Amino acid sequence: VQLQASGGGLVQPGGSLRLSCAASGDTLDNYAIGWFRQATGKEREFVATIPWRDDSAYYADSVKGRFTISKDTSKSTLYLQMNYLKPEDTAVYSCAASSVGSGYVSLPRRYEYWGQGTRVTVSS
Repeated sequence: VQLQASGGGLVQPGGSLRLSCAASGDTLDNYAIGWFRQATGKEREFVATIPWRDDSAYYADSVKGRFTISKDTSKSTLYLQMNYLKPEDTAVYSCAASSVGSGYVSLPRRYEYWGQGTRVTVSS
């Protein structure tokens, strides 16, 4: 599985941004696809995850109600819609695939495949 994240940039507090993650390679039907982020000097942090085969999404408490994870299976693309962005959302965001496939898969070590990150900066 190959993953390619894009869509990062500079946005003002309160603004919105949508990240994309294009997937290729093996069929994704048995994978969960997630977003993680890592701020400078901090550990990688779980953001959201969704199984490719259904729509049972899970979110970190810090983004619940502001971020929405979704997918377009016809395009093999995962999205992260980020609204009401805060300065503390500033980080490098990466997408990843886990063969666990379903459930609340929040640990980075459960994800076997990673895309390169895309930087999100929330600042006025």
